[in-house]
Amino acid sequence: MTTSQQAPDPSGLTVMVVDDSNTIRRSAEIFLTQAGYRVVLAEDGFDALAKINDHHPALVFCDILMPRLDGYQTCALIKKSARFHATPVVMLSSKDGLFDRARGAMVGSSAYLTKPFSKDTLLAAVREHTSLQA
Repeated sequence: MTTSQQAPDPSGLTVMVVDDSNTIRRSAEIFLTQAGYRVVLAEDGFDALAKINDHHPALVFCDILMPRLDGYQTCALIKKSARFHATPVVMLSSKDGLFDRARGAMVGSSAYLTKPFSKDTLLAAVREHTSLQA
C-alpha cells in the first residue's frame, strides 16, 4: 500500500512567496506557516530563481510588479525550466484587470490573486493548485 495516493499533507509541502513588499511576504508566511506549510521567501524574481532549485516548492506565489525581474518574466522563466515547468505559479497583484490576468495566463500562471489577499483565499489557492500535482 503506497502513501502517495493519500491527500497531500501540508507539512510536506513547500510554498514560495515572491514579493518585493516585506509586509506581503510576512503576511503570507504567517498564514502558510500556521496552516502547516514550509515557506520560502524571495524578494524578487532573481532571488526566487536562485532559491527554487534548492527548495523545490510545490507552489509559487509571485508578485507582478517587482524591480529587476517582474512577475511575468519570473513566471515565464520558471515555466521554461524542464525541472519546474509543472510547478503552479499564482500571480499576485494589487490590480484586478483583465489585461493582467490574460498576460499572466500567457506566461503560464495557474491563477491570479488580488492583493491584499485573505488567509482563506491564500490557503484555498494552495489547496487547489497543489492537489492537482498529487
